[in-house]
Amino acid sequence: QVQLVESGGGLVQAGGSLRLSCAASGRTFSNYAMGWFRQAPGKEREFVSAISSSGGTTAYADSVKGRFTISRDNAKNTVYLQMNSLKPEDTAVYYCAAQWSSYADSTYDHRSRYDYWGQGTQVTVSS
Repeated sequence: QVQLVESGGGLVQAGGSLRLSCAASGRTFSNYAMGWFRQAPGKEREFVSAISSSGGTTAYADSVKGRFTISRDNAKNTVYLQMNSLKPEDTAVYYCAAQWSSYADSTYDHRSRYDYWGQGTQVTVSS
């Protein structure tokens, strides 16, 4: 089992920044590919960003490319999502997810690929 706890959400004005963190426990963090997803009211949970277990490969949804940056610190068992130039349409609950991966440089961009999820953290961007 892997336990995931997100933090760092909050209320920010459009154009502002937030950094989300996801702390993992329970298994060897460096064996897990990680992802960030978000879900707005009335919408499906959608992919935001992913990072391979090695940290060497990243992926982003087109809607956040150039504004968000995913990173991980395997020594701290933590994955981050730096969000800049935030827009009102970024408002959602943000979830981190983990998937054991035998391929150090693989990323996964669909929620069905992930076995473990955090409880989510609310991000609200005001216009």
